[in-house]
Amino acid sequence: MSDLIKSIEAPVNPNVPALLPGDSVSVHVKIVEGERERIQEFKGTVIAMSNKSNQETFTVRRIASNGIGVERTFLMRSPRVDKVVVERHGKVRRAKLFYLRERTGKKARLKEKFS
Repeated sequence: MSDLIKSIEAPVNPNVPALLPGDSVSVHVKIVEGERERIQEFKGTVIAMSNKSNQETFTVRRIASNGIGVERTFLMRSPRVDKVVVERHGKVRRAKLFYLRERTGKKARLKEKFS
């Protein structure tokens, strides 16, 4: 039975490191435009993680121009994710950081965790 499940599972993307909520990351995503393919960078803070075996996801939030918040959810095992660079680890006390949605400016900053 477990062999059947393992054969269906997507392979783990080696370019995605271990992430935690509060991490400031830079996600490089492959985007296809017609026949051309380019890499787009999405920088932000990991506000949520979902670990459901084959459907592991992480949500990244950033503030775009005019102070508008943009959230994007990425699949951990997706081949579209070229690489993920962890720039700093934030010090947080909860798993879901949805309270950052209501905060702007200095209130939305997280302290850095030095390990």
